[in-house]
Amino acid sequence: RFISRIEEVLNDWKLIGISSGKPLEKGVYTTGAWEEKSDEISFADFKFSVTHHYLAQEPSDKDGKEELVEDALPLPMQDLLCMNNDFPPRAHCLVRWYGLREFVVIAPAANNEAVLSESKCNLLLSSVSIALGNTGCQVPLFVQIHHKWRRMYVGECQGPGVRTDFEMVHLRKVPNQYTHLSGLLDIFKCKIGCPLTPLPPVSMAIRLTYVLQDWQQYFWPQQPPDMDALVGGEVGGLEFGKLPFGACEDPISELHLATTWPHLTEGIIVDNDVYSDLDPIQAPQWSVRVRKADNPQCLLGDFLTEFFKLCRRKESTDEILGRSAFEEDGKEVADITHALSKLTEPAPVPIHKLSVTNMVHSAKKKIRKHRGVDESPLNNEVLNTILLFLFPDAADKLTDGSESRTSILTGNNPPPENEDYNLFSQFKSAPSDSLTYKLALCLCMINFYHGGVKGVAHLWQEFVLEMRYRWENNYLIPGLANGPPDLRCCLLHQKLQMLNCCIERKKARDEGKRGNTSDRSPGGSSGDAGKGADHSGENPKETDKDKEVGKSWESWSDSEEEFFECLSDTEDLKGNGQENGKKGGAKEGNKESVNVKPEGRLHPHGKLTLLHPGEPLYIPITQEPAPMTEDLLEEQSEVLAKLGTSAEGAHLRARMQSACLLSDMESFKAANPGCCLEDFVRWYSPRDYIEEEVVDEKGNVVIKGELSARMKIPSNMWVEAWETAKPVPARRQKRLFDDTREAEKVLHYLVVQKPADLARHLLPCIIHAAVLKVKEEETLDDISSVKKIIKQIISHSSKVLRFPNPEDKKLEEIIAQIMSVEAIIARARSLKAKFGVDKSENEEQREDLQRFVNCLLEQPEVSVVGAGRGPAGSIIHKLFVNAQRASTVTPLDEESRRSGSSDERRLNTGAVSDFPPPTGREVILRTTVPRPAPYSKPLPQRMYSVLTKEDFRLAGAFSADTTFF
Repeated sequence: RFISRIEEVLNDWKLIGISSGKPLEKGVYTTGAWEEKSDEISFADFKFSVTHHYLAQEPSDKDGKEELVEDALPLPMQDLLCMNNDFPPRAHCLVRWYGLREFVVIAPAANNEAVLSESKCNLLLSSVSIALGNTGCQVPLFVQIHHKWRRMYVGECQGPGVRTDFEMVHLRKVPNQYTHLSGLLDIFKCKIGCPLTPLPPVSMAIRLTYVLQDWQQYFWPQQPPDMDALVGGEVGGLEFGKLPFGACEDPISELHLATTWPHLTEGIIVDNDVYSDLDPIQAPQWSVRVRKADNPQCLLGDFLTEFFKLCRRKESTDEILGRSAFEEDGKEVADITHALSKLTEPAPVPIHKLSVTNMVHSAKKKIRKHRGVDESPLNNEVLNTILLFLFPDAADKLTDGSESRTSILTGNNPPPENEDYNLFSQFKSAPSDSLTYKLALCLCMINFYHGGVKGVAHLWQEFVLEMRYRWENNYLIPGLANGPPDLRCCLLHQKLQMLNCCIERKKARDEGKRGNTSDRSPGGSSGDAGKGADHSGENPKETDKDKEVGKSWESWSDSEEEFFECLSDTEDLKGNGQENGKKGGAKEGNKESVNVKPEGRLHPHGKLTLLHPGEPLYIPITQEPAPMTEDLLEEQSEVLAKLGTSAEGAHLRARMQSACLLSDMESFKAANPGCCLEDFVRWYSPRDYIEEEVVDEKGNVVIKGELSARMKIPSNMWVEAWETAKPVPARRQKRLFDDTREAEKVLHYLVVQKPADLARHLLPCIIHAAVLKVKEEETLDDISSVKKIIKQIISHSSKVLRFPNPEDKKLEEIIAQIMSVEAIIARARSLKAKFGVDKSENEEQREDLQRFVNCLLEQPEVSVVGAGRGPAGSIIHKLFVNAQRASTVTPLDEESRRSGSSDERRLNTGAVSDFPPPTGREVILRTTVPRPAPYSKPLPQRMYSVLTKEDFRLAGAFSADTTFF
């Protein structure tokens, strides 16, 4: 059953019959694509995996070759003699040992199982032999025996009248006669056992491998950061805006030089236990590979890894720092009792000059009081440096708020064509010049250098206090673009933008109140209607005071900061009441609306006129819609969705959604007395006002307009809102955006953030910064493979970071990709320094060396042009010579060399070999031997041997003519 199952698998894979293919080209085993397919079979209860390994090649034309099939050797036997692909650097071990392009391996399916007894080995081998004979398969079949780490295989290949046996020897201790070429030749000839004389000549391919481990003569170019200086706070503010880069240790641990003699004939080379002609300098072929250090310590990777660990912390800020650190004993209750009064009656403190000392809250004093300066996670120097970096406006001597705003917003609008700058929209992070981005970099550095999670909690506490201070004192937050929250950015950045909007509205409102007070007479009252007039639906008549306040409002609307607030001061209400009593109210209606003073006009809307009065249509000053962050939008969507699909729920939902529409209608009515709904629709939603040309009674072509069908639906929300709306200018309307409430919500949101939450919010910014850093460093070295990986990182990160709460595993993959790029760049710089690429004076030689270094990074093994006599070869030779001399000179030798004569020193120097003993010796022996049978063909014989410090291996492929037996 086992044999039949093997035959079935070979039939399924179409491996039966005659194998054919083109002769192998040079280097195809390295450059070509290797493929494999697997199946599983059982011998009783023991499971085996059957794997077919083959080099993917274009199908060859079989026509015209069938007459030669009977005389031709099977293709694998021809491959045994092919010399174009000896010592492939990256291939299956059987490819390296036997030079095969196709073979099948039967191995135990479980990694911990092995075929150890000799009887089982013979049973498997005989089963394989029968299966090959029954199917006529000419592909070699191998069986893996012994433990898998030993890589022991026995196998067989059958053809028409010929058979090749694949045998192997694996020894730990090597007999002396097998350590040189003459001993290996004796083994090979004995194994062939050719009865004919003279014996055909044996062709040889020899490779010696030398390892360079000592790189002391070249210092590693990356200097690690000065930890003491950083911990001591002696670091400039700009350093907090940069991520470190580079490896702290040499990422290249070893250089392996392989010297190869590809075509030698027996008798040309002498190599025995006494003498050897195998001088590496004289080898016709040199190839080099580098061994990379396992997980080299890289600064950027360490920063990312440590910051990512923050995401898994559970502690809150209070648990880390201790609640008492930021509270004074006995005052907590008092603060709570006065909380509402502080919210409703803010008392801004007039500070004419901003400075770091003024911006930092009194929390530091409380920290000192409760636990002392030494116990604080961040010392004052570091903290002040960070705060100055985050809030540069604190150092400016600004006396006016408008100057502050101008300075803050400069540089926040970079050119949109900058691809690196717009990367934040793909990563959902924050612009690279924003406060959020800078905060992420500072927290990342503090987490690594200045106290870990305690330092992060301390800086965050200071940051929140700073936000509270700026809100209470009307100071805009620097490093944030003006306007509503940018939903392309992370939520924390949106929250800070929302707070800035609140500060801007509050600041404008406070300045407006001061302007109104200065416009009023000492005992007079405002001519504006307050809430009483708003509720009664009456509008006051025009007065001189109206003109004054109206002028004041128009001047405000011309400025950049537009703000809207209904005047709710007691004085305003009293004044409105007196004036309403004196003047009386005008009834609302089209007939008397002409007498109402228009208010809140921005400018005429082109040549449009009102339909009925025929006066110009004015665009009103409207309230801006309330800015919203993405979490508020989601919350609003959930509330609207919960109202259901009932008529009452739909009506309530429409009312909630039309708050902004109602405000705009009221502003439009105030700016355009006597207007109708059609006028409003023509301005607000032109597509809902349909105009067409008609011929009137007199035969003239006139344009007639009417509302769209959706506007004529009964109980239309627009019609209801229009009937409800009163002519109230925006400045006297109820605020659509309650900046006080929203600001307190944002501040509360910031306060309750744990360091882990903070790290989650800012991780996209850190990944964004890391990608920019990697791109910046890559441009200095210009490595094509790194460019491709960076594009993959950006694509991968864009997909992962676009959604909230990405999986930790995916985040770890992104960080691992960034670390791999950093390691590649570090290896490139290490190799450039060791091969002196930048020091080369010859431009052509510099380019050759640069290409050589780039190949070393991307290819498993690189040929050295000119071998030991080329530019790269001479540098490698010099590296080995220096390493040899450094390893053989001891302190005592140095003393004796100094004290000895010049002849003795020269003698000692000459005694040092240029190369160390080879760590690996590989020899391939080939020949063809005819058998003394009628019509016997010369059959290929091949033996591969490898000798290393650990073990010795012989892999032989010996062919025999089965017709002779």
